[in-house]
Amino acid sequence: MSWEHDLFDLFDDLEGQAAAAWEADREAELADRARTEYGAVTLASRLMASRGQDVALDLPHVGRLEGRLARVGEEWCLLGATRQDWIVPLRAVAAVHGASGRSVPEVAWSPIDRLGLRAALRRLADAGVRCLLHLADGTRHEAYVHRVGADFLEARDSAGSELLVPYAGLLAVQSRED
Repeated sequence: MSWEHDLFDLFDDLEGQAAAAWEADREAELADRARTEYGAVTLASRLMASRGQDVALDLPHVGRLEGRLARVGEEWCLLGATRQDWIVPLRAVAAVHGASGRSVPEVAWSPIDRLGLRAALRRLADAGVRCLLHLADGTRHEAYVHRVGADFLEARDSAGSELLVPYAGLLAVQSRED
């Protein structure tokens, strides 16, 4: 009976080794899947999970903007600060501080959240709000957003001079309470 006991011990040992090997493979596969799935997470989806929180955005030529993340779209965000709001194209953001560790996938967004930068700029044009346009070359222009095109906005200063700003050159639109 001793040899039968040894045989069962051997089978138990082999079964334990197989279970340990399967578990190690499973953990490696899960870790690989998690890395692969995180590759699909966008900055916008991370910011969407941070909506309503205080964050800081670093922008070249503008500096650090701090405020409450009020809205997030596929390509832009609205940062509310004391007596001013900032519409920021996400491609202009150099770094984000204070964002949530979570993300909200785009499929879970409402149709309003899917609106692009043009929709946000059209709201400014409709409201006739005086803005400060921060451009990629470091210049700033105080103007009113007049019309919104496919790849540019048309602004007018208080004297009525027209300024066309391609979206590629726009870092931020700052609207202030008077």
